Amino acid sequence: MLYLSLSLILLTVFLFYPMIMSLYYSFFEVSGGGEIGGFVGWDHYADLLQSSEFRKSMVGTLLFVLYTVPAEIIISLFLAVIASEKLKGIGFFRTIFSSTLGVSVAAGATIFLFLYHPSLGVLNNILGFFGIDGIDWLTDSNWALFSVALTTVWMHIGINFIILLGGMQNISRDLYESADIDGAGYWAKLFRITIPMLSPVLFFVTIIGVIGAFQTFGQIDILTGGGPAGATNIIVYSIYQEAFSYGNFGYGSAQAIILFIIILIVTIIQFRVGEKRVHYQ
Repeated sequence: MLYLSLSLILLTVFLFYPMIMSLYYSFFEVSGGGEIGGFVGWDHYADLLQSSEFRKSMVGTLLFVLYTVPAEIIISLFLAVIASEKLKGIGFFRTIFSSTLGVSVAAGATIFLFLYHPSLGVLNNILGFFGIDGIDWLTDSNWALFSVALTTVWMHIGINFIILLGGMQNISRDLYESADIDGAGYWAKLFRITIPMLSPVLFFVTIIGVIGAFQTFGQIDILTGGGPAGATNIIVYSIYQEAFSYGNFGYGSAQAIILFIIILIVTIIQFRVGEKRVHYQ
């Protein structure tokens, strides 16, 4: 307990106490100055369930999760498979594939802010080269959420790649040697050995990927500010606006509690469904 005490203190101050206070605030009117007003009970939660803006925020959040998590895992797995091959100069490519790990959210979002620029951006210049009209990546409500999702996928590839590559390198070589003796080809070994034995790692990156997607904030704030017309106003940004822009801490806290419950339910479902498909060595 002595060794754990520092961690417990930090967790209490920065995690447990804010969670308890968020739950407490969600039942009260709390001003922008932090002054607690009258008790409102479940009114904040009832207002949220009836709010069209909150429903739009939840739909946008779910779409964002669907846009980002599968793409992150598939691309990272593809790169990890390539990087696990014994090829000349593969160390250089491993460095390139994992390089986004060293890029902060602010820096990554700023890079894509220039790439998405309607007239000077590289993406629209490429489209113009092929005679295709440019796209308002961040100001068109049909493209804004996808654009932020693309930025997020790029930023998360590095960490997922490293985790998956590490998982691949821990698979017993005896399995591949036995498969070679049996005459198994490359694709048979990939789908019958590599991916099944990698399932615990895939399960892990899926869990943290879903949780991370639900909690996305930085790139939304820098790229779109929740716009246009609320198209990228996913739930964490909505919580931020309610609490720190509008000074309605009680309403924002109620959203935070709902988000916590949603993530908890989704994680439990993932464990119930996903663990049945996980193969341990």
